[in-house]
Amino acid sequence: MDESEQPTQKAPLLSPVLRLFLLTMILANIAGAMYGGFLPLYLKSLGADVAQIGLFFTISQIIPLALQILGGWISDSLGRLKSIAAGSVSGVVSYIALILAPTWGWVFLGEGLNAITRSLVGPSFGAYIAEESQEDNRAKVYGLVDTFYTVVAIVGPPFGGFLVDRYGFKTMLMVAASIYSVATVIRVQMARKAKHPGAEDGKKPSLQLKALKVNLSAIFGLVVAGGVMTWIVVTDGIRDISSSLINSLVPVYLEGIANMSAQQIGWLTSILGIAMMITSYPAGHLADRRGERLAIALGFVLQSIASFIFIKSASFFGYAVTYFLLGMGFSLMSPAYQSLLSKVLPQRLRGTGFGLVHSGLGLFSLPAPAIGAKLYENISPTTPFWISFGASVLAIFPVVFKFKPTDKDREQIEKAEAKVDQAGETD
Repeated sequence: MDESEQPTQKAPLLSPVLRLFLLTMILANIAGAMYGGFLPLYLKSLGADVAQIGLFFTISQIIPLALQILGGWISDSLGRLKSIAAGSVSGVVSYIALILAPTWGWVFLGEGLNAITRSLVGPSFGAYIAEESQEDNRAKVYGLVDTFYTVVAIVGPPFGGFLVDRYGFKTMLMVAASIYSVATVIRVQMARKAKHPGAEDGKKPSLQLKALKVNLSAIFGLVVAGGVMTWIVVTDGIRDISSSLINSLVPVYLEGIANMSAQQIGWLTSILGIAMMITSYPAGHLADRRGERLAIALGFVLQSIASFIFIKSASFFGYAVTYFLLGMGFSLMSPAYQSLLSKVLPQRLRGTGFGLVHSGLGLFSLPAPAIGAKLYENISPTTPFWISFGASVLAIFPVVFKFKPTDKDREQIEKAEAKVDQAGETD
């Protein structure tokens, strides 16, 4: 038989390096999930009231506003894995600060360092996966990554809740810090072996402010062009504002209104993770076959239904249904959003672009936690949740009518690429 007739072996969806990368993300985020959902309760245990908790989450969002974009640029300039390794080192220090905090005000230090971590890791995560996958099955790869990644939500919150109920917050944070440190060691080793961006062309990585200015200018051109990138930012902003309004209130609501223990709250998050694990890979397949727009619209529909059920629930079963539907909604949206974003961003701008979208129009959502807390205390505990429900319904319409790349989008992408390439040639 001629060699050309030999059956070609399909490359695995996840390359070996991507599998190791995913392992580090799972370990690091299990640690984060162990304490993230309980942070409002940790603040409460250190003396904060509901209004102060809302103020804490409002102020803690200030740092990521600029850092998300800056972190994306660092990722574009120095490389994805090096950016992630640097962020991980900051993450280890942030856990130490959280553990040693004597009062709720001192937790700002730990969360400030954690903001640096998220800003360096977050943009690199999506960009790195895009570069390790093919465009025709990219949403499927994101979906598969999300499938494995959901072990974070299944394991982390119940384990964290168990440790909080049995041994207290400090012990839980020490265990989480240990797990995170293991992930950091592996990430640093991966970064040492990684090639510099542009190594094939003999270029050395650099962090020149001129390059940052050019990248931001090119991204800004895509954002204001009125195409898909514009509407991705708009809908992500709506989503970010509505989630910021309620995220810090959910555990307080479940503990104070629904009378749940920390471990029960953890189990709810685990249910969300199970739903995501079941849905993520089929969701990625759906986005590749039928388009990202359909998957994202269905995700917003499910989130709207889940928000309505949450408000009306009076039992653990009702909240469990809510979290399961939320998990399905997140799974439908996540791989589709990331796949679509990777397609409307030039490769050399993906880190900066992911950073911009991850910032989620944070300037507008900045006061949301404090506003949510005021609404919770002064009107009713369900008021911020009703507003979040309305925002999810509202976001469906631009997704249905605007999330379709056109020739104009492709022209804008080419202009952005040319702008960055021209700036690189003049350096």
